[in-house]
Amino acid sequence: MLASVATFAIDGVDSREVTVEVDVRVGLPTFTVVGLPDRAIRESRERVRAALLNSGLEFPMKRLTVNLAPAYLRKAGASFDLAIAVALLAASGQVPRERLDRCAVSGELSLGGGLRPTRGALENPSAGRRTGYDRLIVPDDNAGEAALLEDLEVIAVPNLARLSDLLHDRWSPSPAPALPPATRAPGPDLADVRGQEDAKRALEIAAAGAHNLLMIGPPGVGKTMLARRLPGILPPPTPEEALEITQIRGVAGIGEPTLATDRPFRAPHHTISASGLVGGGGHPRPGEVTLAHRGVLFLDELPEFGRTALDALRQPLEERRVEVTRGQRSVSFPAAFALVAACNGCPCGKPTADCDCTASALGRYARRLSGPLIDRVDLVCRVEVVPTLDLIQTERSGLEPSASVRRRVIAARARQRDRLGNASALANADMDAGLTRRTVRLEGALAARLVAAAGQRPLSGRGFDRVLRVARTIADLDGRSRVSPDDVDEALGYRVGALDLLAA
Repeated sequence: MLASVATFAIDGVDSREVTVEVDVRVGLPTFTVVGLPDRAIRESRERVRAALLNSGLEFPMKRLTVNLAPAYLRKAGASFDLAIAVALLAASGQVPRERLDRCAVSGELSLGGGLRPTRGALENPSAGRRTGYDRLIVPDDNAGEAALLEDLEVIAVPNLARLSDLLHDRWSPSPAPALPPATRAPGPDLADVRGQEDAKRALEIAAAGAHNLLMIGPPGVGKTMLARRLPGILPPPTPEEALEITQIRGVAGIGEPTLATDRPFRAPHHTISASGLVGGGGHPRPGEVTLAHRGVLFLDELPEFGRTALDALRQPLEERRVEVTRGQRSVSFPAAFALVAACNGCPCGKPTADCDCTASALGRYARRLSGPLIDRVDLVCRVEVVPTLDLIQTERSGLEPSASVRRRVIAARARQRDRLGNASALANADMDAGLTRRTVRLEGALAARLVAAAGQRPLSGRGFDRVLRVARTIADLDGRSRVSPDDVDEALGYRVGALDLLAA
């Protein structure tokens, strides 16, 4: 007899429908799996056999053939165990096949018949909804995450025996509870930072418009300290963004199984490889830029990262996606993140007054950062040594806390969403050239200011648009509908640092 059941395979951060077909025929006992399975799927033969027998079900001693369709799609992982077992039960007549219509399953099996959770618990029901299924059977531990999506019945099952009872109408499961939101723990506060008003302002602009930021200064002046306080002023994700973040975490197998309430903040070590940063591997997995989707990627000591890894950032910074090609397979990963980086001003790392680096040494240090990468940075901020009198201050009076800055950032993001409407951009940094020109009208004093600035320091086309986006964010922070020449002046001031680095 032949039976089939639907399941899903992780493809990048998306899910693809896979039909598991099982054919049971009289012959020498064999168990063959075809359809480009990896080693974990081939090992499922032993898990399925033991799980069926230990659940009081029959394992047919016949010729068993399992096909995973479509055959051209590579399948990996143990999430096909449950689908193979259910199709085998239906093909051998142990469960009614008609109960599997418009029903999909996903889960790993233990030898005792229990269902273990798998990666992609949120993307699988999304794929099931897209492909027209009404029910999705998952392990108990995946039920909360899968139930976040509506219009699909999620059934949580603890083991194979209960699943058999369910298909025979001998057991009714309780409704799967929705995943609770994560609790937001208080983080470091901007009020702890003494001085550095210019850097704090740049940090606020970067958070309000999702702009890329580079902080340059000697060691110990507070660059990393400032960056670590950025999550405290970022706006909370929208419901759609929260689902995206939760989905990516689930596919990557990181974090707790809770609905995201904060934007991600990723800070990889400078020894990371290019594939670790942008994604890759034999079965392509998301890299740090995807794990930072809708959040921040912080690269400390930027020149110490490998040149290949830094150059790999060009595409995601521009296109907000990563295309990874392995052999004849191409996978697309989302990568809409804000880059925040920090570096010293010179190889010795001393303050400007004490620096003894030669011009050639400074040039070599600056050339570790490629021109195309620096041209994609919206704000470059110099972070100088804080006077000792400011450091010994113990009172917080006059020091603005993160909470008040965050309120301004949230208000600025709300203005951007209202203005952008149904456009693909969610923040000012996401706007393309056409949308930027429609949003910031170049006329009168504004155009004259830009012409004068370009005469002193020529801007690339990309740099010109990025100045306009930063100026638009500055106006949003002040609650103004139109960009003023003063906004452009401030944006150009942060662009000067990038031009200096490009000229080095």
